Amino acid sequence: MLQYKGLMIILDGVGDRPIPAFGNRTPLEQSSTPNMDQLLASGQCSLVDPLLPGLPVGTHTGTSLLLGLPVAEAIRLSRGPVEAAGIGLSSQPGDLLLRCNFATLSRHSGGFDILDRRAGCIQTGTDELAAALGNLDLGNGITAILHPATQHRAVLKLTGQIFSSRITDTYSGHRYESLGLRHCEALDSTDGVAVITAEAINRFTEQAFEILDNHPVNNQRRKENKPVANGIICRSPGTVSVLPSLVSHLGLKAAVIAGEETIIGLANLLEYQTLRDDRFSSLPDTDIDAKVECALKALREYDLVFLHIKGPDICSHDLDPVGKMKLIERIDRSLSPLLDEEIVIGITGDHSTDSNSGRHTGDPLPALISSSHGRVDGVTRFGERECAQGGLGRITATAFLATLLDQMNVMHNLRSNEVRFYF
Repeated sequence: MLQYKGLMIILDGVGDRPIPAFGNRTPLEQSSTPNMDQLLASGQCSLVDPLLPGLPVGTHTGTSLLLGLPVAEAIRLSRGPVEAAGIGLSSQPGDLLLRCNFATLSRHSGGFDILDRRAGCIQTGTDELAAALGNLDLGNGITAILHPATQHRAVLKLTGQIFSSRITDTYSGHRYESLGLRHCEALDSTDGVAVITAEAINRFTEQAFEILDNHPVNNQRRKENKPVANGIICRSPGTVSVLPSLVSHLGLKAAVIAGEETIIGLANLLEYQTLRDDRFSSLPDTDIDAKVECALKALREYDLVFLHIKGPDICSHDLDPVGKMKLIERIDRSLSPLLDEEIVIGITGDHSTDSNSGRHTGDPLPALISSSHGRVDGVTRFGERECAQGGLGRITATAFLATLLDQMNVMHNLRSNEVRFYF
């Protein structure tokens, strides 16, 4: 039986809600996408729920499902270990890893106010700031080490003790930002290990502010009237482990093309090949043509290639539907080299992001699968409303991946030992 190569294009946050300025069309519906429309004309479309209808998810959850992580594993997956894997941070069994932000904080008697959770999306100086927080002694034999990632992002590693990830984040989310930085607490006050872990995070928060507030980098930022990066927000704790995947279970060679550490981290944990380039970034100005060119070259060697583009999500978080529309149109233009390739192509996103509010939503994602030998549903326009009429119906992210793999002719009848990959 002839097997086909597969390419899944993941447009981060591509799904959206109606924009009043667009006549209540979404940015995707407002966009001109002739290449995606042409791919759809030779395939089928659907609406995809990452997990369940109406349930918002983060990038790491939605993307991990598209990459083949079993649902039960995706639900338990913490962002901290993913970010750590994305920057190549090594850790020992028992180390606790947390996703962090450099932030602008203001201190008062009861704690800290959050003035800017991203410290003005700081671009420079984070290496020096993180170095100042290397090997902090938090007591009880616990050492904290902060590692810089991209822009305002960082990873905190706690080592030297037995830790628990059953603790609260110090950030309550964008909607509750006015409440300030939260104290870290154990989810169960009778869990001694979790209590010790939470106390260590709180000591780190205090020490980090003391060290960073008058750091030379921040003193210079004050002179330049820029938000200082004088605090650290901690969230999504967890430990590192190698993750199973449906793709590897089927014996396929997979590669991931991305410029964003979260996606690179997922690929590393899944043991997929990562393909990086200085032209690839997590920002809307990433070189999409170069990513598509990289994908075509990778398909000579790999069975399945995942191409991730972060930009649409960034535009939505910035409340910029016009920028999102223009970026979608630029992405579409870059897809033209794929139109004559004898490959199975899937396009969808990891979650929907509302450009009106800037938050992730539980709305389903538009999705298409195009192949020269598959069914055609007659839908000719790629958008949320049109995909609601698609022949694939409303399916989960896992089902979307399985459908793409089935079009590649690499699936076999369900076996009892494979149930965990699908449910």
